[in-house]
Amino acid sequence: MGEILLQSTVAGLGTCLGAGAVLLFGPMRSGTLSLLLGFASGIMAAVVIIDLLPTSLQYGQPVVCISGFITGFLFVTGMDYSLGKVLPGRRLQQIYLRMGYLIALGIALHDLPEGIAIAAGYSASAVLGPVLVLAIGMHNIPEGMATAAPLKAGGASSSLILALNALVSLITPLGTMLGLFILQVSHEMNALLLALAAGAMIYIILEKLLPASMGNNGFLALTGLLTGFLFMYGIHSLL
Repeated sequence: MGEILLQSTVAGLGTCLGAGAVLLFGPMRSGTLSLLLGFASGIMAAVVIIDLLPTSLQYGQPVVCISGFITGFLFVTGMDYSLGKVLPGRRLQQIYLRMGYLIALGIALHDLPEGIAIAAGYSASAVLGPVLVLAIGMHNIPEGMATAAPLKAGGASSSLILALNALVSLITPLGTMLGLFILQVSHEMNALLLALAAGAMIYIILEKLLPASMGNNGFLALTGLLTGFLFMYGIHSLL
């Protein structure tokens, strides 16, 4: 259990790594960010298609998998809609700060099911757990960048930006602890948890990562998407 929580914490700290890159080198060029966000999208899509959904179907009935997927998708959809209704402001600095805080809160909310997914993955097989840790850690890096860039533009201090990202990163191991507890109570929850995580990840891909990536540079976004998918497919094949 200790090793699983440690790896989950490392995956969560990817947000701090991304934020640190922005603070050290400044905001990334739009093309580079498109490539990274597309790469993160490809990684997450591969995890959902190759690992989460097939493993969920192995552990439960199709109706459980479908219900979990839809629930995860709708839950994150609802949270995203709620976040868009808060923190009003018209000044450009306020807009940047609100954007940064909302992104951080959104990342924290979806890091919880990702942490649960890590617990479910390790419970399902010795292969799926490490694959999920790698995938989640990789996609947390550009998300940390996405949080830090508007906060920095809004005038937030470097210490505040790093502290906020560090706090967000702790949500992943918290989700893993919750997932491990749930699985001890009922091991059959594996199928539902994996499907929930898959639904949440698909929403993040379709509504957050891909639109942001395609909006800057469509070609680089698609290149990153394909590269990320093939990268995770190759790792899965080796494991």
